[in-house]
Amino acid sequence: MRVLVAGAGVGGLTTAIALRARGFDVEVLEAAPRPRTEGGGLGLAANATKVLTALGVDLVEQGVGRVCTSFCLRTTDGRLMRDLPIGSISAELGSPVVNVRRGDLLALLRDSLADTPVRHGARVTDHRVRRGGVTVTLADGGTRTADVLVGADGIRSAVRARLVGDQPVREHGYVCWIATAAFEHPRLPVGGAAHYWGSGQRFGLIDIGGGHVYWWGTRNVASPVGRRTAGKPAVQAAFAGWAEEVRQAIAATPEADILAVPAQDRPFLATWGAGPVTLVGDAAHPMLTSLSQGAGSTIEDAHALAHHLAARDDAAEALRRYETDRRDRTRGLVAASRRLSRVEQLTNPLATRLRDLVIRHAPMSAVREQNIAPMRYDLPA
Repeated sequence: MRVLVAGAGVGGLTTAIALRARGFDVEVLEAAPRPRTEGGGLGLAANATKVLTALGVDLVEQGVGRVCTSFCLRTTDGRLMRDLPIGSISAELGSPVVNVRRGDLLALLRDSLADTPVRHGARVTDHRVRRGGVTVTLADGGTRTADVLVGADGIRSAVRARLVGDQPVREHGYVCWIATAAFEHPRLPVGGAAHYWGSGQRFGLIDIGGGHVYWWGTRNVASPVGRRTAGKPAVQAAFAGWAEEVRQAIAATPEADILAVPAQDRPFLATWGAGPVTLVGDAAHPMLTSLSQGAGSTIEDAHALAHHLAARDDAAEALRRYETDRRDRTRGLVAASRRLSRVEQLTNPLATRLRDLVIRHAPMSAVREQNIAPMRYDLPA
């Protein structure tokens, strides 16, 4: 069976790895003219690292990223609100949480594909289902044919648009600035991650190894144009007066390395495919970053898709089984991310005070369950 994968991000590359491991003939089509190196960092939860290890991609063994050994929530001025039991959660689930530069993860995934072709500058613009397969049209007028097409081309997926129409994304009223930088600070230990919560804005500071950090900052912004502005002075102004390590991390970052990403997702899509065509990751179920499960759920999709395609001779039936298998879990993650995002970005003084009290005094059992639940995932038998 020949499979075309549209998109060479985390979802597309992992899908190709999973399919190749099952013996499929795979080609990846990527719109960008060259391999991606930008994009800040990622927190890969235990479910994601579990699946990657099963696919032969062991970040710890290959020295990519940093295992997260401590995770705390702090006030804007750096006072500790809560230590989260990330170590015991990883131990229970049998797989680590790993924080990694996105470009390093993509490079590792490309290396793991070995001789699988990844065609850059090959933007998918259309596809047509034909007898026994699908024909894909590229922006340069070229075509490719295959038995199956997998849309892994992100939140603005061309494959999705062809399936269900070109629908607008949904914005949630805040910007997320993201960057990586060479930076160390005594308050951020090796393997440490810290989130700082304020009123209508937050900041994350995460060790990704090699003397580098991944950081992100959010802020409620009414103007859609403002949600796409990444000027360093604006970021510094937003976090003026915050903890020393927050201000120093921003100061240590070259302006060109700071990206502005509006907080976006989509209404959950009930139908992910038709015939020999399906979707994975952000093309199917884009979600806000609050649960750190965007990449993790995408990696799960890739493994499940390969599992179902290998189990049945009828490709269309296998794809519908895959979609049914994944729909409830991903719907729950999208909804939970949206709920948590609303709590994180609160601006009402009374509501934020109550939120912070809950963070400080909630029973540890409840805190632990809230954090471990999204990471529970069993590999298909």
